[in-house]
Amino acid sequence: MPDAPILVLVQPQDIVNIAAAVRIAKNFGIEDLRLVQPQVFDPWRIEGIAHNTADLVDRIRLFDTLDEAVADCGLVVGLTARARAAKRSVQRPRAAAQAMIERLAEAPVAMVAGREDKGLTNAELDRCHLLVTIPTTREYSSLNLAQAVAIMGYETWLARGGEEQPVKPPRHEADPALNAQLEMLFRDWETALWSIEFFKTRQTDMVMRSLREILYRARMDGREAALIRAMGIEVRRYLERKGVNVGEKP
Repeated sequence: MPDAPILVLVQPQDIVNIAAAVRIAKNFGIEDLRLVQPQVFDPWRIEGIAHNTADLVDRIRLFDTLDEAVADCGLVVGLTARARAAKRSVQRPRAAAQAMIERLAEAPVAMVAGREDKGLTNAELDRCHLLVTIPTTREYSSLNLAQAVAIMGYETWLARGGEEQPVKPPRHEADPALNAQLEMLFRDWETALWSIEFFKTRQTDMVMRSLREILYRARMDGREAALIRAMGIEVRRYLERKGVNVGEKP
């Protein structure tokens, strides 16, 4: 898998947001986290909030200026929600993530997020080669710091091939339900529905035909079909145990 971009947070103000960014970085394979003049920094508290991230927390580096934090980077991408008066290169997260991963082959790449209350200053945005704006409603465009980092972290993970990771298979595989098993299921549910007099005001054939279509679409495996059948059988058994006079199929 290609290298990940560097995550740079400028003057983060809340330890919880720093910890959330650490956790997100861990989720999406970002291994280099840099903080520029954090207003609060306590590695022990960060790891306490973002569990099992001690290795990443140990690698966090602190810088006095943004220039120092991105000095070794060939591409600097700034996250901003504000429209710019000056003509700037602005992209959406997915396109920007792809551009970052492509440039990583040449030099380190940084994505920079600003303060929780006012983001990045104009001077800091001037240091960014590319700006990213996450589309939101116009009425409320400001995202929480961790939310913005999560969106960009996810997009860079996809651009690096993260979506190709296989989905964990079920713990226990089961063979598909066979027709004979399904027919027993329908028979037992028809009996169960007669037991509660469900067909008293309904047409049996139409109800059972609809039930068939619903369960066919479910594409049940054998274990699932056995469970559904057992439910139908238990309806009648329960009524009999309770001494209820059950309905019978004509």
